[in-house]
Amino acid sequence: MLVTPSSCLDDPESALCAADVARGVTRMLLRHELVAIGEVPLDGGRRADLMALDARGQIVIVEIKVSRADLLGDAKWQDYLAHCDRFFWAVPAGFDASPIDGAAFLPERTGLIVADRYDAAVVREARTDPLPSHVRKRCTLAFARRAARRLVALSDPEAVAPF
Repeated sequence: MLVTPSSCLDDPESALCAADVARGVTRMLLRHELVAIGEVPLDGGRRADLMALDARGQIVIVEIKVSRADLLGDAKWQDYLAHCDRFFWAVPAGFDASPIDGAAFLPERTGLIVADRYDAAVVREARTDPLPSHVRKRCTLAFARRAARRLVALSDPEAVAPF
């Protein structure tokens, strides 16, 4: 008999847990006129869980954490700040997010989103630190090209991109 966890917190290591948070955050971002894509490679070999663009071209990165060990063990997250105007942590509803209030997580710079599979809420707004124009252009073009490649792959899975 298959037992499904009643919440993300019942099985934080489940891939479904992070997917549920991503789904809720993506829905909330859409309501605020930001479009997001997941698993976005960045310069330097990093990968953002979600990257979103707003109507003005500002870039938001959302890093999803569903386990305390993953949150406390993440030593690379500050690398993401060079690729976005605003940075948010996203956690499942009921998650103990108190470490994110600590100085090591730059609460004066980073925001916090609490989500479930259906929706999300911004608990702490992220400060906007505008990207230099050349970085914004590079990141925006990479975002657009990745989104377009994903759309092509959906409509023609056999298509092969030369890059």
